[in-house]
Amino acid sequence: MNEVRIVRKKLLAGELMATQIGRLNTLRVVKEKDFGVYLDADQLGEILLPKRYVPKGVTVDDEVEVFVYLDSDDKLISTTEFPKAQVGEFAALTAIAVNQVGAFFDWGLPKDLLVPFSQQKNRVEEGETHLLFIYLDQATNRIVATTKVDALLNREEAPYRVGDKVSIIIGDKTNIGFKCVIDNRFWGVLFFEDAFRQLRKGEKTVGFIKQMREDGKIDLSLQEVGYKKVRNILDDILDYLDAHGGESPLTDKASPEAIYAVFKVSKATYKKALGALYKEKKILLTKEKISKI
Repeated sequence: MNEVRIVRKKLLAGELMATQIGRLNTLRVVKEKDFGVYLDADQLGEILLPKRYVPKGVTVDDEVEVFVYLDSDDKLISTTEFPKAQVGEFAALTAIAVNQVGAFFDWGLPKDLLVPFSQQKNRVEEGETHLLFIYLDQATNRIVATTKVDALLNREEAPYRVGDKVSIIIGDKTNIGFKCVIDNRFWGVLFFEDAFRQLRKGEKTVGFIKQMREDGKIDLSLQEVGYKKVRNILDDILDYLDAHGGESPLTDKASPEAIYAVFKVSKATYKKALGALYKEKKILLTKEKISKI
């Protein structure tokens, strides 16, 4: 079970924000029963939080962060177990069943996420992983998803500058690299040369804007770009040496995975940094270790 967090409700124009289906909400306990507690869900009325999800010690007037959705009987319910993504977000999920209605995806809740046939760009087969956009069907209040994501991205001019830090979701692998969703708003591409560690479809990570192209396309990097990147890694190496008795086994022969695990940069960048520190006579290099002078 996810850690339950208590968050102060936001105010909008002097009123409490409406409870959102398919999103995390902080709701007040108004009633205790043997089978759980009821929460004040604003315009949605009172919603049950089943006993197995009620945090220990919670009582009337306490506030609990919960996810609100419709159960298998299409009744509103809440849980302190959080899904892999919420309404309004993208996620790469795996189909676990297909029937006459559509494909059902595992998204971390007991009730699987439906992608109707009408919302499938290509017919989904069981076991496949697809990039989805999760939304609320306004007619039924059911949480559903679509694989037709292209029309939902790049709907405005990207506001980024080279070097900006962004959140990315790894999408499909192409012949040049990986398609990525940037901040749930734009497409970007991470070229193989900039993907210096193993990546999996659906992985959420931090990236940096490497280039803004004239045609509107965005190139990404997993590490900081330009002078800031170089300066930061030099300082990080020296700080690491200070914290480890002035020595490190991470020479220029270390594996890319070992280097990334510590410094979050590619092996090529790390080797350049070691070379710079060596020329500045700040370190000594041997086959077995690096030492601070």
